[in-house]
Amino acid sequence: MKNQYLALTFLAVVILTIGFLNHNDYYFNILNILFLKGLIVIGLSLLMGYAGQVSLGHAAFYGLGAYTSGILTAKFGWGCLPALGVAQLVTFIAALMIGLPALRLKGHYLAMATLGFGVIVYIFFKELISLTGGPSGLVGIPPLEILGKVFMESREYYFLFGGILFLALLGALHLAHSPFGRGLLAIHDSEAATVSLGYDTNRLKLIVFLLSAALAGLAGSLYAHFAMFIAPTSFTFLHSVKLVTMVVIGGVASLWGALLGAAVLTILPEVLTVFEDYDVLVFGAILVLIMIFLPEGLFKGLGKWIGQFRHKIAT
Repeated sequence: MKNQYLALTFLAVVILTIGFLNHNDYYFNILNILFLKGLIVIGLSLLMGYAGQVSLGHAAFYGLGAYTSGILTAKFGWGCLPALGVAQLVTFIAALMIGLPALRLKGHYLAMATLGFGVIVYIFFKELISLTGGPSGLVGIPPLEILGKVFMESREYYFLFGGILFLALLGALHLAHSPFGRGLLAIHDSEAATVSLGYDTNRLKLIVFLLSAALAGLAGSLYAHFAMFIAPTSFTFLHSVKLVTMVVIGGVASLWGALLGAAVLTILPEVLTVFEDYDVLVFGAILVLIMIFLPEGLFKGLGKWIGQFRHKIAT
């Protein structure tokens, strides 16, 4: 973990430096969304890259966290912390209901189950107008309040979300380098061989799936209080695909790569707005080029390129 601690220290320095030097709320807002997406892809990276299980419904867990926290605070007057706790519980129960049967099956049954679950949850958000506000969205969500501190400014959310992301990444890295993480990697390589070694693969897959869903639910709750407005269009199947794409583009079996993929797919669309009507085409072309020339993902691919460049300089 020595190199990981050095990387984490560098990340902390970057977050703090940007936080103190930047004075533009627009940039803070983009980075806040990036931090929330980073929370989700950390869990997805553990699930996909380590356990080898694909989920196409993480936008639904993201939405469950957001809507549960938003409804409890906006419509029933709950405090933010109790609402966040209940949102985590709802997300946990939903993930357990999906994961228990699906993860006992072989193949891509989890992907199919979570895909269907995501569609059902989206319909629920859209049609239950009395609670969710329907297609018009849920308004009146209060800003985040923790121990009497009300978060109003984008800079305040930036430091909070950055700190939560840092802690989540620290915990995920320790988990990945633990016997539990090695068990997940063994499942990814060969589940049958892992079973023969005495591992309870169903339990390992269920735990990492629940952890992944919990991070998505937490991100959703934080997003609801940050935006103070949520709508079903933020939690569609396409958003689940985008989250999976972030992990794949960055590097499936790399937590740092997943964060890099989240950064690229969050910041790049904002940069490409200068192309106006052609931004989607340019964005798609860039993704295609990345997959052609960096098939292992941005993190490993760029690392190899840098290594080759250093070798040429040395020789």
